[in-house]
Amino acid sequence: MTITKKTEGSALTITLEGRLDTSTAPELEAELGASLDGVTELTLDLEQLLYLSSAGLRVILGAQKRMNKQGTMTVVHVADAIMEVFEITGFVDILNIQ
Repeated sequence: MTITKKTEGSALTITLEGRLDTSTAPELEAELGASLDGVTELTLDLEQLLYLSSAGLRVILGAQKRMNKQGTMTVVHVADAIMEVFEITGFVDILNIQ
C-alpha cells in the first residue's frame, strides 16, 4: 500500500493506494498517529484503494473517533467495492462519505 500525505494548514489529506489489510493496517495506523496532532480536517482519499479488510476498517474507525474530538473527517472517492464493505459493516452511518 502507498500512503501519500498533503497538508494545507490544519487540513490533512491522506491518499491510499493498493490494499488496506492486516499487513498494511499497522502502517496506516502509525502514520495517522504521527500526523493528526493539530489537524482539524482529515480527508481520506480512497480512489486508488483496491481492497479493505476488517483490520483496515478498525484503523479508519480509530481515525474517525480521534477526529470526532478534534475536528472532522471526510472519506472521498470511494470505489464501489469499498463502498459495499462500508455498507455491509454499517460504516456508512459512522463516516462522512462524499
